[in-house]
Amino acid sequence: MNGTFDESLALFQSIASKRNEIPDNVEVMVAPPYLYLKPMVDQKADRISIASQNCADKENGAFTGEISVSMLKSIGVKHVIVGHSERRLVYGETIRDISEKVVLVLQNDMVPVFCVGEELNDRQKGQHFDVIEKQLISVFNLAPVLFEKVILAYEPVWAIGTGETATPEQAQEMHGFIRQKLAEVYGSLVQQTRILYGGSVKPGNASELFSKPDVDGGLVGGASLNADDFLAIIKAAG
Repeated sequence: MNGTFDESLALFQSIASKRNEIPDNVEVMVAPPYLYLKPMVDQKADRISIASQNCADKENGAFTGEISVSMLKSIGVKHVIVGHSERRLVYGETIRDISEKVVLVLQNDMVPVFCVGEELNDRQKGQHFDVIEKQLISVFNLAPVLFEKVILAYEPVWAIGTGETATPEQAQEMHGFIRQKLAEVYGSLVQQTRILYGGSVKPGNASELFSKPDVDGGLVGGASLNADDFLAIIKAAG
């Protein structure tokens, strides 16, 4: 929840103006607040997809203030972030809520960016793997043809907006664990599943994070509010 419309549009245009610098093997998406989605979709900036930060867990009805997946689809949005840690922690979204959102996004032929992550207390108690495995339940019941569309993002909550970052080794350890657990359900299909790292990704640490075999990209927070920093991270993913 950052930026006025003019500020956000200027940021987007600054990023889009340098999209010829995006490496050929990198996919880029930006996720502005709901209010700004349609104007940015209308910019038609090739190489950059527009994603929603969230969606409702219902298709329609008396849910004042909510935004449905079909509404997002109708304006040209193709990706939806689902289960972000702030939605879980601040707004109390449950595993069931998030599971319903994942299904709705897929039923509308869109792509969910499904987030999982543990709090500092979980990691200190040695429960971080258990927490992540429980959160993964939201995608364990998907048919393989649907699961293959899902993008995952691991975001250690203790490293979001704190300046702290999981070490590349910690990130790889958890990404490897996630891929292993998914492989128990989906087999070799998970080798093509993208697992992003989200937790204070910056130009200075992006290359080392992305060099790990199971870290396939970043879910970038604060650094995406600066066009030059975001573009540096994009290049590091190439």
